[in-house]
Amino acid sequence: MSHLPLTLISDDEQMLYDTVYEYAKKAIQPLSHQMDENQKMEPSLIKDFFENGYMGIEIPEEFGGLGGSFFSAILVIEALSRVDASCGVLVDVHNTLVNNAMKNWGSPELQEKYFPQLAEGKLGAYCLSEPASGSDAFALRTTAKDMGDHFLLNGSKLWITNGLEAELFIVFANIDPSMGYKGITAFVVENGFEGFRKGKKEDKLGIRASSTLELSFEDCKVPRANVLGEVGKGYKVAIETLNEGRIGIGSQMVGIGRGALDACIAYTKERVQFGKPISTFQAVQHEIAHMEAEWEAARLLVYNAARLKDMGKPFVKEAAIAKLKASMMAERVTSGALELFGGYGYSKEYPVEKFYRDAKIGKIYEGTSFMQLNTIAKIVIG
Repeated sequence: MSHLPLTLISDDEQMLYDTVYEYAKKAIQPLSHQMDENQKMEPSLIKDFFENGYMGIEIPEEFGGLGGSFFSAILVIEALSRVDASCGVLVDVHNTLVNNAMKNWGSPELQEKYFPQLAEGKLGAYCLSEPASGSDAFALRTTAKDMGDHFLLNGSKLWITNGLEAELFIVFANIDPSMGYKGITAFVVENGFEGFRKGKKEDKLGIRASSTLELSFEDCKVPRANVLGEVGKGYKVAIETLNEGRIGIGSQMVGIGRGALDACIAYTKERVQFGKPISTFQAVQHEIAHMEAEWEAARLLVYNAARLKDMGKPFVKEAAIAKLKASMMAERVTSGALELFGGYGYSKEYPVEKFYRDAKIGKIYEGTSFMQLNTIAKIVIG
């Protein structure tokens, strides 16, 4: 059974969360508005994330990582997202998708080569989606032609998070489209590989400092040694990695919800109407209480899924539920917080409009809410 009691956060884990959050308030918060306006991540922050160890949480110590738990990565993502969701998702994709795929599927030679890079300075990206392949992920059209000691990749990828700054890419391509999903293979592609090109950067509603790019491959030469896992088994790499990634998105949404609630609660204590702070009005109190309850429930779902993953227990259903409910919570809480700010909530002078915009993506990427419902139903009903 995967229904286990939730384990509370240990003192060390709480210290980790608090340390990351304090760093985020000091280093990220002053830059957040400008990064959103400019649609660009501050390079010094990425350098900080590597130096602080945030980018190699689960990477073994012998390769320069922290050798920590998946749950620790979830806490870091949440703490960063509480201040800026773009920073949260940058760290999230690098850890829960790229590092985990390398940890679970990389050969000893690939791990020895790329883990030190992923831990110490080279940002990773995960390349599955295509113009005609979204929720139907295995309808991808990027191909990989076997040339003996190398493969030639041809095609394009869309909606690639971290695409602009990333130097290492996990790319999914099909060695034989007639085989369907059984031809899909995962490859590690370096930024400098011949035939690999970065395309246009998307102009997005939210998480605007997080780069989202289109990528193209024109006879991109990838060494056979850079196959991640087995040839024709890339669909397993994709499915299992995304199951973990959903928990990461859930933690991002929990961070966004907490950030919006923090701002909202503080504002209602300062805003005076009819001669007293609006926080004294029962209607306002009840609204905040509802939002707090929804946030707490979502946080526990995310933590539970992460604990199950670390324990080696089944967690696919729990991960889908965590992402589904956390994204619903974030949308609801940020909307409610914006409304309690009144007209000021609609202004960029205050942070809640950004939390509101950043929250919307939670229902869309790394599996839409509809796909999470499909996953849950399949497991529950059979």
